[in-house]
Amino acid sequence: MCLAAVYGRRKEEDETLLLKNVSKILIDGDIITLYDIIGKEMKVQGALTEVDLAGSVVKIRCTD
Repeated sequence: MCLAAVYGRRKEEDETLLLKNVSKILIDGDIITLYDIIGKEMKVQGALTEVDLAGSVVKIRCTD
């Protein structure tokens, strides 16, 4: 199973960890829904900027 840590960044702020152990990501327009392995759901408005499958890292530019 491939799990990822998802980081978000707003404008000039530093990246912050949004959710770890993410197993599923759904994208609907600018709404990104993250699910971790225990079923926790988090919705973020923004756009994916990087997906590193080998490093298990996803980065999002947040707009909300």
